[in-house]
Amino acid sequence: MLQYIRPLAAIDHYLDAHKVFLDKYVQSGHFILSGRRKPRTGAIILCKSSSRKEVEAILAEDPLDKYQLALYEIIEIEPIFAAQQLEQLL
Repeated sequence: MLQYIRPLAAIDHYLDAHKVFLDKYVQSGHFILSGRRKPRTGAIILCKSSSRKEVEAILAEDPLDKYQLALYEIIEIEPIFAAQQLEQLL
């Protein structure tokens, strides 16, 4: 989960670069789902990874992190149940 810590105008300035970052990790299979929070105070990224260190390294590439526009909170889970179409994530 990320929370914006700067005005939306600053976020919007880096939004295209942030989308490139997201697409890179969707294509690699690390990011499964992402979207804005409502109200627009940040976003959620569902990520599949083998380690917290890997996730931290990936998030450090995000322009929103690099330019201190957002704070990331990494919430680790151990999936137990999933809808049939998501069972491959278990």
